[in-house]
Amino acid sequence: MNQSLKISLPLSEVPTTIARLVFQSAERFAGRTAIEDNGQCTDYAELPERVMGFARGLMALGIQAGDRVGIWAPNSGDWILAALGIQCAGAVLVPINTRMKGLEAADVLERSGCRVLFVPQRFLDVDYPALLAPHRPASLEHLVLLDGDTPGLSSDLTLAQFLLGAATIDADSARQRALAVGPEAVCDLLFTSGTTGKPKGVMSGHGQNLRAFTEYVKVIGLVPGDRYLIVNPFFHAFGYKAGWLTCLIGGATILPHAVFDAEQVFQRIARERISVLPGAPTLYLSLLAHPRLKQTDLSSLRIAVTGSASIPPSLIERMRNELGFTVVTTAYGLTECGGLATICDPQDSAQVIAGTSGRPIAGTEVSIRDPHNQALDAGLTGEICLRGFHIMQGYFQNPEATREAIDAEGWLHTGDVGRLDEAGNLIITDRLKDMFIVGGFNCYPAEIEAALIRHPAIAQVAVIGIADERMGEVGCACVVLREGRELDEAQLIAWSREQMANYKVPRQVRFFNALPLNPSSKVAKNELRAVVANDAQA
Repeated sequence: MNQSLKISLPLSEVPTTIARLVFQSAERFAGRTAIEDNGQCTDYAELPERVMGFARGLMALGIQAGDRVGIWAPNSGDWILAALGIQCAGAVLVPINTRMKGLEAADVLERSGCRVLFVPQRFLDVDYPALLAPHRPASLEHLVLLDGDTPGLSSDLTLAQFLLGAATIDADSARQRALAVGPEAVCDLLFTSGTTGKPKGVMSGHGQNLRAFTEYVKVIGLVPGDRYLIVNPFFHAFGYKAGWLTCLIGGATILPHAVFDAEQVFQRIARERISVLPGAPTLYLSLLAHPRLKQTDLSSLRIAVTGSASIPPSLIERMRNELGFTVVTTAYGLTECGGLATICDPQDSAQVIAGTSGRPIAGTEVSIRDPHNQALDAGLTGEICLRGFHIMQGYFQNPEATREAIDAEGWLHTGDVGRLDEAGNLIITDRLKDMFIVGGFNCYPAEIEAALIRHPAIAQVAVIGIADERMGEVGCACVVLREGRELDEAQLIAWSREQMANYKVPRQVRFFNALPLNPSSKVAKNELRAVVANDAQA
């Protein structure tokens, strides 16, 4: 392990809530930059005042402990301040995927009962308030525009108006509210899709997140002064918990990056002396393929963390040798365990880091279990099950789904298939739940199928993941048309782009007279995969 681990806090001194982390980090790391965004730097010492401005603004709108507040916005410094303000007000952060369309976002807002939503006026030529307007749930009382100055409704606010409201709330009472939050209190509600086709809200507590990502800081060797470019979106655990929350624990500087562009990232590494750069394998492949790689000073790079797709050992070696990372590791987790369960020791070989997801973090158990929920020996393949302090508190307002996911002995059934090697490293081999991963984003066929079946020309549809050189995997829609209807691939892809987040949009469409069925009358997706693979080879 890196010698820098010695400066890590012992577990007994880890802050038990995110509010206490804000106050403690302000003292520990005063004089260092916490957030650097668009030329504006926020010192750790300044962080509590800025965060509590957001907390007081929420209290002025009547937000109580336990209320849900959403953020639907790209990575930015204000995203972090709003999130911390939500958590310091005792409320629950609900991050929303920026790629969602209005109907998808409204569904999450309605089912979580969000009372306030932070949102940009525009991002990538999309007017977010206008996108939401036709579907806006009645429970959403206020939009707070992070940019722009034209709220659509009288109940909506610009950021300046929102922060003016903070002055009506006494600073001491706001601090008392923040310090009254307990470690078991829910700090976030991340919505994850599933086989039912409807995203489910995962309840995660303050204390469990801080404990897990303190372990993460130790393993990767993050130190005060590290400069962490966060390309992974904040609405995902990789960008939020393994991203800016990790920086606050370790005293690193957070540099948000709103939209992945290989050229921009390449330039920022050299210009801004980036030392920490996690991401999907696609990110590193794009850097390695850059025509100016050998002429550009990337010597500041130190820490890389990847996952989300199969990785050849040669990529790990190239990341070390050509990009100069001294720490390269891979990790495994899912939203239901806070995003982190196992991680490779950076000292492991390239074969171990590429071929496994490492060993459990401290306080976590991994068990490979058969269909009868019996533990299997090392080397045998079965469902990956997790147990430990960081397992979710449950799915929001869905006890039935919670019971299906977490058994009576406390094991979280992940739906992933794998085995443990003799050294205890986890090797993931398949997915029970039919999920595929597009450029680091989880895609659930049932959810995409539920959207596609609304097309008036479609009688039946099944979605499968197929290999793609650049994205790892992409979706392929296998479609049976209604009698007398016509539809081609380009038309369905164009229609899909209007209905769902871009990463969910099928990249290929295959038309069938009938879909193959198994003995249970369910679509035989393995047969579909074989047919599509054969077509690709023909």
